[in-house]
Amino acid sequence: MPPNTKLPVRKILVLAANPGDTSTLSLDEEVRSIQRSIQLSKERDQFQLVSEWAVRTEDLIQSLMSHQPHIVHFIGHGVGDHGLVLDDSRGRSQLVPTRALARLFQQVSSVECVLLNACYSDSQAQAISQFVSCVIGMNQPIGDVAAISFSRGFYTALGHSSSYEAAYEMGRTAIDLEDIADEVSTPVLRTRAGKVIDDRFGSTANPADSRSATQRIFISYRDEAPDKDLAQEFYTAFEQAGHGAFMAAESIEIGEDWRKRISTELHQCDYFLLLLSPLAATSEMVTEEVKRARSLRDQRENNRPVILPIRVQFPMDDPLNYELRGYLQQIQQREWQSEADTTALVDELMSLMQTPANSRKANVVSGEAELPPIRPVIDSIDRPPLPVAEPELQREPGGSVPLKSGLYVDRPPIERDCFAEIEQPGSLIRIKAPRQMGKTSLMARILNHGRDLGYATVPVSFQRADSRLFNDLDMLLKWLCTQVGRRLKKLKDLEDYWIGFGSKDKCIAYFEECLLEELDTPIILALDEVDMVFPHAEVADDFFGLLRSWYESARYGDFGSELWEKLRLVVVHSTEAYVPLNINQSPFNVGKNVELEEFSAEQVQDLAQRYGVSANASQTEALMELVGGHPYLIRKALYHLRRDDLSTRVLAETAATEAGIYSDHLRRHLYVLQDYPQLAEAFRQVVTKSRPVDIDAESAFKLESMGLVTLSGNQAAPLCEIYREYFREHLEG
Repeated sequence: MPPNTKLPVRKILVLAANPGDTSTLSLDEEVRSIQRSIQLSKERDQFQLVSEWAVRTEDLIQSLMSHQPHIVHFIGHGVGDHGLVLDDSRGRSQLVPTRALARLFQQVSSVECVLLNACYSDSQAQAISQFVSCVIGMNQPIGDVAAISFSRGFYTALGHSSSYEAAYEMGRTAIDLEDIADEVSTPVLRTRAGKVIDDRFGSTANPADSRSATQRIFISYRDEAPDKDLAQEFYTAFEQAGHGAFMAAESIEIGEDWRKRISTELHQCDYFLLLLSPLAATSEMVTEEVKRARSLRDQRENNRPVILPIRVQFPMDDPLNYELRGYLQQIQQREWQSEADTTALVDELMSLMQTPANSRKANVVSGEAELPPIRPVIDSIDRPPLPVAEPELQREPGGSVPLKSGLYVDRPPIERDCFAEIEQPGSLIRIKAPRQMGKTSLMARILNHGRDLGYATVPVSFQRADSRLFNDLDMLLKWLCTQVGRRLKKLKDLEDYWIGFGSKDKCIAYFEECLLEELDTPIILALDEVDMVFPHAEVADDFFGLLRSWYESARYGDFGSELWEKLRLVVVHSTEAYVPLNINQSPFNVGKNVELEEFSAEQVQDLAQRYGVSANASQTEALMELVGGHPYLIRKALYHLRRDDLSTRVLAETAATEAGIYSDHLRRHLYVLQDYPQLAEAFRQVVTKSRPVDIDAESAFKLESMGLVTLSGNQAAPLCEIYREYFREHLEG
């Protein structure tokens, strides 16, 4: 390559694995060294530098998958044949086995070069070299001076070279071995060549071919027939075709940490195959898996994993709950009714996965699979999806109670107060609680009360919004105006207002001039799932500031306030959204605050009678000791007791086990806690004590927000006995 020819831009990901180890090269020092080396090269614009800590396996996976780098520079420890070691800031170590490391790099197709700046990393370099063209490892101990010298030499050389191999040789020459004496190790270059045995597939394969031909598929399903049987057929077909399939029942070994394994497989998969039956649609774990798969897909440039939903004896026109509908919107779906459909679906998926990635891109819209729908899924504002599956007598409970249902339990004085508040000019009601406490059910009844009064009503679920909208205030507000304008038949006027600068000004003008001035009656705007905005701090501040300004505008006492008095707001969010945030209070705290609490003993007894379950005071007390007054847990118990699926004795014996009716609910909470070790440790302290214990204020707040504990000051106790029993076993150690 001519000296003045620019190389393609290369993204460098520097991963530091030892924040607590002061004796080893620091992340800042290494990044500065690389930056100086880049500046020394003749072509300064050829690199994009990104640096992150990797103190857990999940961090390593997430960084590689999300950044899709060209060069990976690892700073940390190597332990010979065993693997690489990650250390957290508290000195705790985690081993990433060599075999797992190699498989990880097999999945990240963008990587062209790996520098393992770690002692005794020769074995890891050898393993990774099956899938990456150029890998440099060390076969002796190294020190900071040697590490910096070698890094600078490599990157300086790379700035003048058309190949990594040549840069390697030049970088190695640039090190003055006499100056650093025995500190420096001998770098070892590994290049990919020839055929290797891929023990996962049991066949001989060319690694260069395997990256494009083999795919990893995560199969999400409910562990009951027919879902499980169908999942097994897909799993077998994928494995026989040489792909890597993950199915919990087949892939997770006895004693293996299923939480970590599921997280790892989700991060590594190319495709997420969702077997969506009526049972799966009510499964908390299935919904959590879909949520994470969608989040990973939205974060990555390659839009992986591709989500492939197949409805299993679940008609297309049956509505999904808000969460699943939001995650799966615009994604094409297939149907499976019987065994006769299996072969055609397998063939179609195989064809999809064998299509080269570069030719697929032209046929994929927004990262979705190129599966045309069997028939369109109607998504009408006049027929919103169910908040959660209907918990009628003949259906598995899922949470929200339809308006016509006789199973809704009033919680005086909440309903009465909300009905009175919504009649007040310019009112704002905030409904918050953990999941499955009845927030959307209450919202629906407030809207119904407004309709009885002749008000216009517009429900908007933020689950319907594309993920990209939450990073752009202008797009989010235009989307909100579109939802409201469509319902009020004013959508055609929106473009006239969405001109110029100032997203909030445009939104205010549209509401004032096009909506509120034209309405003769009040309007209730109910915003559900607004917690989806919380993590996006820059957008959240402006968005909730706008809602606050609407509320305050109704109190100014001028002409404008008369318009804003017509607008009544209902804002609904789950307090579980607080868990990943660095906050100890709601990001939005004006208006009437409504916090939904547990059912009382009288309410549980009343609901039992509606289910046709005989429950005297002592039986009610025993049930509430087991699951508290948690609405969902109570409903689920009554549903199964009514069906005679189990007796009260069997319920008590199995409720906190994997064989019990709450296993799906408990596993989801355990899966979430895995991501927050400090929170998990605090909860472990709570469940292992027989009396309330003191824990730090932030953990207490967040555990209460998840609905796992009750608080008295900073003293926490488990919400119910099944939480104590289950998490005492699964969080121990």
